[in-house]
Amino acid sequence: MAKDDYFVIVYQILSYLYVKLKAGEVVDGQMLKHDSQYLHINERYWIYIITNMLEMGLITGPVITTTWGNEIIISELDRTQITPLGIEYLCENSFIEKAKNFLKDAKAIVPFV
Repeated sequence: MAKDDYFVIVYQILSYLYVKLKAGEVVDGQMLKHDSQYLHINERYWIYIITNMLEMGLITGPVITTTWGNEIIISELDRTQITPLGIEYLCENSFIEKAKNFLKDAKAIVPFV
């Protein structure tokens, strides 16, 4: 598993959101962007991940807009929240558990946990 694998990125995002929720702190939308200092993934891949997380009901908040040229823009990241389903996914999904172990082994768990 690599640091840019789908489940690793999902784990990082959900973990960050869950920590912020439990601490009662505001989410920094910049931390969730594809080019943040922690994610470092290409924008198209990031759009795919965020879109799927929204469609699966793991997160709420971001707004997806499609422009006339079929460009997809994701905004309102500072309103992103983990849902109860997202918390369950974070705690129970076997792929997420593998991602968590990978990050521990790679010593790459940044402030998301």
